[in-house]
Amino acid sequence: MKKALIVIGSIVGLAVIALLAAPVLIPVDTYRSEILAQVEKATGRKARIDGEFAISLLPRVQFTAGKVSLANAPGGKAATMASLDRLDVRVAVFPLLSGTVVVDSFVLEKPVISLEVDAQGRPNWQFATAAAAGKPAAPAEPSPKAGEGVGLAGLHLGDVRLVDGKVSYSDARTGTTYVADAINMKVSLPSPSSPMSADGSLVWNKEKIALTLDMKNPDAFLKGKTTGLTVSVSSAPVRFSFKGEASSGRQIASSGALDLDVPSVRKLAAWAGQPLTAPGTGFGPLKITGQVGVDGQKYRFTNAKLSLDRIEANGDFRYDGSGRRPYLNARLDTGMLDVNPYLPPEEKPAGTAAKPAPAAGGKAATEGWSDAPIDLSGLKTADVDAVLKVAGLQMRKIRIGKSQVNVTLKNGRLATELTEMALYNGNGKATLVADASVGTPAVTAKLDLSGLQANPALSDAMGMDRIEGTLNADVDIATRGGSQRQMVSALSGNGKMKFTNGAIRGVNLGAMVRNVQSAFLDPGAREQQKTDFAELSGTFRITGGIVHNNDLALLSPLLRVAGRGTVELPQQTVNYRIEPKVAATTRGQGGKADVAGLMVPVIVSGPWNALSYRPDLSGAIGDIAKDPSRALEGLKNVLPGAGTPATGAGDKGNGKSLPVPADTLKKLFGR
Repeated sequence: MKKALIVIGSIVGLAVIALLAAPVLIPVDTYRSEILAQVEKATGRKARIDGEFAISLLPRVQFTAGKVSLANAPGGKAATMASLDRLDVRVAVFPLLSGTVVVDSFVLEKPVISLEVDAQGRPNWQFATAAAAGKPAAPAEPSPKAGEGVGLAGLHLGDVRLVDGKVSYSDARTGTTYVADAINMKVSLPSPSSPMSADGSLVWNKEKIALTLDMKNPDAFLKGKTTGLTVSVSSAPVRFSFKGEASSGRQIASSGALDLDVPSVRKLAAWAGQPLTAPGTGFGPLKITGQVGVDGQKYRFTNAKLSLDRIEANGDFRYDGSGRRPYLNARLDTGMLDVNPYLPPEEKPAGTAAKPAPAAGGKAATEGWSDAPIDLSGLKTADVDAVLKVAGLQMRKIRIGKSQVNVTLKNGRLATELTEMALYNGNGKATLVADASVGTPAVTAKLDLSGLQANPALSDAMGMDRIEGTLNADVDIATRGGSQRQMVSALSGNGKMKFTNGAIRGVNLGAMVRNVQSAFLDPGAREQQKTDFAELSGTFRITGGIVHNNDLALLSPLLRVAGRGTVELPQQTVNYRIEPKVAATTRGQGGKADVAGLMVPVIVSGPWNALSYRPDLSGAIGDIAKDPSRALEGLKNVLPGAGTPATGAGDKGNGKSLPVPADTLKKLFGR
């Protein structure tokens, strides 16, 4: 036994002597040359150490190298891919005998890393040896299961620092270049079971970013167990923090509280090198808080609170990217949603611009519809189930009250259902389906409105203030096509609408009957006129983009109006005939439409942005000729003396004969 101990002691003694003598007996340049040769063999790049170089093994392993560099890929912009002023590594020797690694010092001073992608898309960090090997890549090691990770057992970190580093990235394909400099980082891990902390900072685009990371037990994390984690990023353009827990293993998992604060989204985007081109003045302050969770390709964000400019919202979001198509499930409740700050300025019409003339054949030119392709293929990229509730919506002049929208996207078919909508003192429901699962995009829409105040609604939505009253409407339409023009030309469907207790502004049908000249030849006066009604209703059908209506009915005191005609959406023209009839009764809503009276038809035609109104006097004369008694009967409540009995021409007796036709027509037409 004694002899064995002597032998072992001798071996150890010789090993210690060899370690002490090796740096003395072996020239330092031999170490330098061997290290550089191994680096070049591994990377295919020339490596250099042009500064100080020192190595020792006892009483600790110490390696120092200055002015170290690794050549860039052939054709690279920078001369070197990586360089540093000084590398200093010190590791205690004797703890190694017990399997413990004590890193007293690991300091990188002024490292500079230049990452580049050439015009062919080849990155300079792809080393030549990998391509030259010509051998299939070795199968990747399977990820360790929970509790089977490598861990940090036996690792102690002392002075671990990166000092004044710089990293740049450039892409010759896009011409983009990003540079982060003044990079400083310090890592502390006193023992494997103690918390690890990392504190650092860098400067990017002239803004300093502070970074901190604290992990309660990094050894447990690497072994697939859960441990506490805190991360924060702080700078003038953005502040972010996460506080929770995380684990590794087959996949990274984490959960905790997230807090994001952006003073200005526009300034953040500009600072990041991607300026927002969105119109409007919006995208200012943004704040997001909530509970976030990550489990591989599954993400969740619950109890979320969001604020953007003046918009306040809360909700829950879940995303699953593990399937054939990503899936998103979301619920969002917002307060008043004013989207005007995010819209471009409204185009103001030229005040002196002439109205466009109709094209040949009385049809307007069709430049209003776009031939640009409509691409709905993006609907096939994901599946979505979402619910949006808003306390109110302001878009341009349109004001919508409390509303709820359900959105379902599956297999390229998007269904949007408006289950609740408070709209201009009324209510509405709507369903819109956009289907990209078929070859040609298809769209269907259903709309149900009740109690809507038509004038403010149409004025805010379309700038049309011609109709007053309460509107109830049902619309069911469908179309398909590869462009806006094709969709308009393929539009089909049907609907009905009913206005009650309202008026038509800009035209006085009663005045047209009383005085054709002033009613039609005085545009200024016409703007102040209107036709009151108790009810205005009709149904329509759409075929090939042409709207057909044959049962327009307006019931008004002293007037009954019928209408029929077409609106050709592809050509943007109107061809419509209105038949107002002066009635002998003052009954309005519920009254008969076929009462006795005199009819003076009105023709509405032309492009819909320059409609013309003209009387059809031949229709009025024909009506009188067919039945003078019935026609003139309707005038007694409209034209004074029209129904006064007379015994003869100009006689004011008590007979039952009709008034003199010439006198009646003079009163009727004002001449």
